[in-house]
Amino acid sequence: MYYLHCTQKLLDRVKPEVFPSGEGDTRLGNWYATAKFWKWQVALLVSEKTFLPVLMPLAPAATLATRFPRYLAAVLDAHGIEADFIAQELPGMADVRYAKTASRRTVGVLIELARCAGFRLDGYGFEAADNDDLLALSVKLAQTPLGPLYGGAVFPDRALRELVRA
Repeated sequence: MYYLHCTQKLLDRVKPEVFPSGEGDTRLGNWYATAKFWKWQVALLVSEKTFLPVLMPLAPAATLATRFPRYLAAVLDAHGIEADFIAQELPGMADVRYAKTASRRTVGVLIELARCAGFRLDGYGFEAADNDDLLALSVKLAQTPLGPLYGGAVFPDRALRELVRA
C-alpha cells in the first residue's frame, strides 16, 4: 500500500476519496502527483524517497492510480533496474490511498521537474504524448540535479540505484 499525494488541481480532476497522510510500505515510498495541461494532458508523479519522475497520460483521470504501476515498471526497466526489484515493488502498489500534499520539499521538486519537462517538450518538439515519448522524457528528467539531493546522489536516477542496492 502507498499514498498518492496529489495537488489540488489533480484531486479536482480525479475526485477520489481523500485520506489522511500516512506511511506506505513500498520501497520507493509514497508518490506525489500533479496534472499538467500542456499540448496534451499529462500526469507527473514523483517518488518521495528518490524524486524519480514518471510521466504518463492523464486521461482517463479516474484510473490514474490503477494505471500508474504499469508506467512505473516501464520507467524502472528503462533505468536498468532488475526485474526482481520491480516484481517486489508492484504488488505493494495494488492498494493506493489518495491524500493531499504534505511535503513542501517534494512539491517543490514536483514543480521544478514539471518546469524542466515543459522546457524539454518545447525543445524537442514532441508531436504526440505517446508512451514512448513520455518514457524517454521520464528517463531524461531523472538526470536533473535536484537541490534536496545535494550531499548525496544529487540526481534522481542515482538515488534510485542507491535505494535498489540498499
